[in-house]
This record gives sequence, C-alpha cells and structure tokens, in this order.
Amino acid sequence: MLNLNEKYILNKQQKKVAVQLDIKTFKKIEDVLEDYALGQYIEASIEEDKITLEEAKTAYKKIKKG
Repeated sequence: MLNLNEKYILNKQQKKVAVQLDIKTFKKIEDVLEDYALGQYIEASIEEDKITLEEAKTAYKKIKKG
C-alpha cells in the first residue's frame, strides 16, 4: 500500500476539512487514476462498433477541414 504521509487541515472546531499531500505522492495518485480511466475507456471501446480504415480517413479529413 502507498504510504501517503498526509497532513490534515482542521477548521476552528478541529474537524478535518482538507488533506495536504506532497507533490510526488499526488502525482502517483494522479497517474493511477489516469491509467484506470484509460483502461475503462479501452474496455468500453472494445465493445463498440469498429470502423474501417477508409471510414477513419474520411472522418479525419472532415475534422481537419472544420
């Protein structure tokens, strides 16, 4: 498990209202979330209809013109 070394920000009532992490830890968490999201997108894309190379080229040309 990742050692977060988190620091809590407290309000006047001493309730936790925020967490402070060092940049290195934040970047690791960010990378994991991005990898997970990409994996989910890929999984969903596998089930979608595929297009041919010619259809992709046509669609790309339309995007370039717009």
